[in-house]
Amino acid sequence: MPFAGVTTAPTTTPSPTPSLGSCLKDQSPDSLCHRVYDITGWRWLAESADWLVARPFKILVILAIAAFIRFLAHRLISRIAQGAAEGTVPGVLAKGRTHKLFESSALLSERRRQRAETMASVLRSVATGVILSIAMLMILDVVGLPIGPLLASAGIVGVAVGFGAQTLVKDFLSGIFMILEDQYGVGDLIDSGMGPVGTVEAVGLRVTRLRDGSGIVWYVRNGEILRVGNHSQGWSVGTVDVAVAYTEDIPRVQQIISETVSAMAEEDAWRPKIIDPPVVAGVESVTATAVTIRVTVKCTPNDHWALQREMRERIKEAFDREGVRVPPPTYPTSTVPGAPGTA
Repeated sequence: MPFAGVTTAPTTTPSPTPSLGSCLKDQSPDSLCHRVYDITGWRWLAESADWLVARPFKILVILAIAAFIRFLAHRLISRIAQGAAEGTVPGVLAKGRTHKLFESSALLSERRRQRAETMASVLRSVATGVILSIAMLMILDVVGLPIGPLLASAGIVGVAVGFGAQTLVKDFLSGIFMILEDQYGVGDLIDSGMGPVGTVEAVGLRVTRLRDGSGIVWYVRNGEILRVGNHSQGWSVGTVDVAVAYTEDIPRVQQIISETVSAMAEEDAWRPKIIDPPVVAGVESVTATAVTIRVTVKCTPNDHWALQREMRERIKEAFDREGVRVPPPTYPTSTVPGAPGTA
């Protein structure tokens, strides 16, 4: 209580610090918001520091880490693809002359390289998509957008697309496994089981393009191919059936055929195409007028047609020189009265 007659000076209390925004109120004095305010004295800059500095920095860090992981993934995939492209010949082919043939085959090396590059491209695309998707979700979380509803919506959309694009997904998966398992490649003659038999001109993840012997181009969806007969993988076998008259000396005829095809196999034009020497398998069938003798030869892929034509021509010439007779011509029996061949 003041004494009477004594005047006291009014006491002054310090004025409160003006409000500097929620970031200055809620965060610790060592936060970015307080540091910016202490340095600049600008409240708006301090309140915006999180959006202008912190979050962009976090986004840059996420993008940098994602780019680094993508680089490592692509590097690893490329090294694996390079090893696959320089792989060795499978054990089933690494026997006899076949091993040397395929080791020196530029076509096989090119095929391995193409298959490895195709699979590497697919794996790189998948790796990039997964890494960028994860990075995008992390960036959305940094920005402050709720990713829970987004993930739920993406799941629903994915299910809907999956039901609507089952055939497309099936084609893509079948194409990936066909390339990975090397079921066929460009230049192979295949039977797709869908009707056409032709040479592969292009192998995609969704469709395979074939060209048949008539020049017609066929597009076959990979998901519809249930079985594949590859005429060009490994080697081919040429088969020639030669018919001679029933009265001919069969051992003598077989000797003539064997000498003819063996001489052909030693020629420079045909030696690179023949893997194993031609074999006279023996008598294939016997009728009342003819005896059929079979000759086989293992050769490089898709060369069996040329070998068959050449062997037929040379055997015919040898028969002409040695006087080997062929079966007499047969005529169909007619049921029309008075026609040739009727009583």
